Amino acid sequence: MTFTAAAVQMCSGVDPERNAAAMVRLVREAAAKGATYVQTPEMTGMLQRDRAAAKPLLRNEADDVIVRTGSELARELGIHMHVGSTAIALDDGKLANRGYLFGPGGEILNRYDKIHMFDVDLANGESWRESAAYQAGSEARVLSLPFAEMGFTICYDVRFPALFRAQAIAGAQVMTVPAAFTRQTGEAHWEILLRARAIENGVFVIAAAQAGVHEDGRETFGHSMIIDPWGKVLASAGPTGEAVIVAEIDPAAVKAAHDKIPNLKNGREFSIERVDGAVAGGVAA
Repeated sequence: MTFTAAAVQMCSGVDPERNAAAMVRLVREAAAKGATYVQTPEMTGMLQRDRAAAKPLLRNEADDVIVRTGSELARELGIHMHVGSTAIALDDGKLANRGYLFGPGGEILNRYDKIHMFDVDLANGESWRESAAYQAGSEARVLSLPFAEMGFTICYDVRFPALFRAQAIAGAQVMTVPAAFTRQTGEAHWEILLRARAIENGVFVIAAAQAGVHEDGRETFGHSMIIDPWGKVLASAGPTGEAVIVAEIDPAAVKAAHDKIPNLKNGREFSIERVDGAVAGGVAA
């Protein structure tokens, strides 16, 4: 059963209400193009590096404007609406970087908390410590939908192939990678990583991205993409600005890719041993 998927590219700012309004406009555009599954980027609700300024705007799940609006859009448009992620206040004072998939009735079908925290120091002086504010997730899930088996990741998760492999082995046909990739890392690795995850697992990859210079001063890479199981880019957006890209997804292509390259079946358990190369082999005659 084929379906039309859309990735919505955004440039989220510091005001969740304005970001929700932008999401509404872009998701309606995606639905008008025939999309029945629509994905928005990581941190759809707010990109704000100033934690003190962000704190008064953060809400729990029941009161969050992005969660409420995502549910309303799914119900209004009769689509599967995937809020790539938004910051959700937890009871312990930390946050969850949490994605939501809403069904056509507006119900929450899946929650996914980003597992791998972006704690890095980049060459241009950028430094990020997601773990200082966010509680890492610990559960991956493959969701059976009427049109496909879907796996969930967020942004930095794309650098951890074991997460994708585990979901592919569990039956995922489509992997989702909503993101807010930095411009520096995106220029180096974004497309390569997405296509590698698609190819090595024989799955579709849908990646809605943040794009451009944001109100808080950060710059994200954009280039939202939809990629097929053979690694072909079916649709892509530019480096800046809002965009809606769509592509037809045929889950039968996943089986075709697996039939050609059955690496999920051919994988073998192995051991690894560290060896001192200076002494292990002795002296050659």
